[in-house]
Amino acid sequence: MRVAMMTKEYPPEIYGGAGVHVTQLVDRLRALCEVDVHCIGAPRDTAVVHSPDPALADANPALTTLSTGLRMANAAGDADVVHSHTWYTGLAGHLAAELYGIPHVLTAHSLEPRRPWKAEQLGGGYRISSWSERNAIEYADAVVAVSDGMKADVLDCYPRIDPDRVHVVRNGIDTEVWHSGGPADGAPSALEAIGVRTDAPIVAFVGRITRQKGVGHLIAAAHSFDPSIQLVLCAGAPDTPEIAVETERAVTALSESRGNVFWVREMLPTEQIRQILSAAAVFVCPSVYEPLGIVNLEAMACETAVVASDVGGIPEVVADGRTGALVHYDAADTATFEADLAAAVNDLVADESRAARQGVAGRERAVAEFSWESIAQQTMEVYTAARA
Repeated sequence: MRVAMMTKEYPPEIYGGAGVHVTQLVDRLRALCEVDVHCIGAPRDTAVVHSPDPALADANPALTTLSTGLRMANAAGDADVVHSHTWYTGLAGHLAAELYGIPHVLTAHSLEPRRPWKAEQLGGGYRISSWSERNAIEYADAVVAVSDGMKADVLDCYPRIDPDRVHVVRNGIDTEVWHSGGPADGAPSALEAIGVRTDAPIVAFVGRITRQKGVGHLIAAAHSFDPSIQLVLCAGAPDTPEIAVETERAVTALSESRGNVFWVREMLPTEQIRQILSAAAVFVCPSVYEPLGIVNLEAMACETAVVASDVGGIPEVVADGRTGALVHYDAADTATFEADLAAAVNDLVADESRAARQGVAGRERAVAEFSWESIAQQTMEVYTAARA
């Protein structure tokens, strides 16, 4: 079987969970079938890179993305299956399936109807991205949802889809890459580089600055964190200039109010993020929308207890009371969410032995239930079913 894997992100250009998913999946799938990766961005030797139509250089970014999709579709003639990820490549997958008479498998990492704040970022392009996603999902031969919660969202947002075409294959984690411990002998310390002490508790966040990730709620909650807590915010790549300014002001006010705030704005290498997660007493995931949340698995694999919102697929990863704590999110009452988030963090930080036990349990859960080898095999079964 030959698979045309279509994605916006692929190493070395990865900024979100979808890119991590594709990278890990492709690595394992290549033991089971042939995979040609088609991506967008800078030239590289590891994939076929497609660029937008230069005649659309000044067009809305959504249009330039669709023009890239046309080139991807044109290049997939040798495939037996086309597999697209996110709306960026959904049109490419759909057109390749129609052109060559092959099945289109689509992995739903998130859904445009569940992210209305993107209209703030994309303007009219949001309506185009929403159309691209709807068209791709409704016509795909198989849809892979990364959690049970995501499957429910897919069927709710797109009721025309036959539920039998939607398969749950969860995201995974490489527990050899993500593990507890400090830097290797002779390697630089990520904590020392940003000035974080090891003699005081650390609470960490890793994610993009977007409405989806709930960064604003975390910053508001942190005003009520125990004064001893050091808050490490690995938060960059703001969606819009407006949210960048908003976050800058909020972090400045928090720093003036309590201190012990360390904001890392650049995207750090995996090894440095691993060190930060390993050193943290608690990892916080305040997302208001999260189909699964690979970052929670990364923290768990590093033996760190997780405090997270109870949205989307997060409860399928974070076992409340066993690997961390879930905090209820209600969009109509964010003040309560922020207060409860602070209380859960303070409670866990204050009980070091419980936090350590939950960290160990999180690692065990990540190893036992979220291996990429199993996910690759499940994905192959989806391909086989779609071809049949």
